[in-house]
This record gives sequence, C-alpha cells and structure tokens, in this order.
Amino acid sequence: MFNTVRFRLLGLLCGLVVTSACTAAPSDAATAAPFTDGVEYVTLPTPHTRLSDSGKVEVVEVFSYACIHCAEFSPYADQLRKSLPKGVEFKLLPAPFNDTWVPFARAYYAAKKLGIVEQTHDALFVAKFRDQYPINSMGEIADFYASHGANRGQFLTLANSPEVDAQLKKDMQLLQTWGVDGTPTIVVDGKYRSANIKDFPQLVALTKWLVQRELNAKDH
Repeated sequence: MFNTVRFRLLGLLCGLVVTSACTAAPSDAATAAPFTDGVEYVTLPTPHTRLSDSGKVEVVEVFSYACIHCAEFSPYADQLRKSLPKGVEFKLLPAPFNDTWVPFARAYYAAKKLGIVEQTHDALFVAKFRDQYPINSMGEIADFYASHGANRGQFLTLANSPEVDAQLKKDMQLLQTWGVDGTPTIVVDGKYRSANIKDFPQLVALTKWLVQRELNAKDH
C-alpha cells in the first residue's frame, strides 16, 4: 500500500469526472449527504446490469493503470474497500477505452488469473507514476510483473488469450450500458454511477451513501 505517496500531475488525459485535486481529509460537503441524482451521481436506466450475480451489494471501480487519476485515487479506494460493511463486495473493472489502455486491461486479467492482483495493483501505479519507469507496451508491462514473481511467458500468454479478448469485449459492452466514459468511476449495484465529483473524499462518501441506500432497500 502507498498511502503516503503523493503523485505529480503529468498532464495525462484520463477523462476524469473529478474536477479538482484531491485533499488529505474529507470535507464537510463530502460527508453532508444526501447527494443529488443528476449531479454527484446518476441513476442508471433499468434493467440494472451488474458485474456479478453474487447477490451482495456490488461496488465496482472502473479504472486504468494508464490513468494517473486512478493512481491518485488508489489509496482512497483501498480505504473504501476495507471499510465496506458485510454484504458488500468491491470489484475492479479495467477500462479498455483505447489502444493505449488495452494492454493494461489485459495485464489486470492476466494478473488476476495468476492470483497476484493484491500485491501488484498499487505497486504498478507506484512504478509507473511515482518512480517513472517506462511501463507502456505489453513487453514493458510483462517485465514489471516478472519483477514481482510472475513467469513472463505465462503472463503474456494469459494476457493475449482468447479468454481475455472475450472479457474485454464484454467489459466494453457493460461500460457502454453504464454510460462510463472516464476513470476512476464508481458504479454501485449496477444502479448508480458517480458523475460530477469534486474530489476523491467526496467520491468515497458518495459510494458509502449509495451502498447504505442499497443495504436499506434490501432490508425492506
């Protein structure tokens, strides 16, 4: 984890809906729910489409390892994931929005198959954005994972497999259904999508509020 890491803006365009720099602590506005449908979040059209069918309330972070704003949000996402109550699951969905981002989405699924996402997720952000390592091409990405114990050849085989091809196609369809066009974006239970968020603490507060709303609905 890297809660003490502070990233420099590199001028990368990630299509972020967050309109100002994140702050060290939640503001009063971030905790003063309720939030407004059509402003901080939007209610998605029915039927609602989820990433999984587990039955738990689902929190999905749409992200990319190529997006510096996702790197900046990562410590907040870690804290959010750990703070979620029982009956709620946190999931990641890598956005394959363009040719530059596709290798990173492939990398996520290869790492997931190898069971090394937990130890490499934050580390990749640190290596790419804090330490400025050249991690862009599929080969460079494979080198990173090999440095964290993965078999490089196996990693590349998994990343470029027909299974991952099919998964990326499925992901793009889901992102279009959700109306996601930027990262990081949070989708709760396939019903609500974060929208005009001013900072990362507010995004965390919004997510918790929407989660509680879903939990309350399931209790009735």
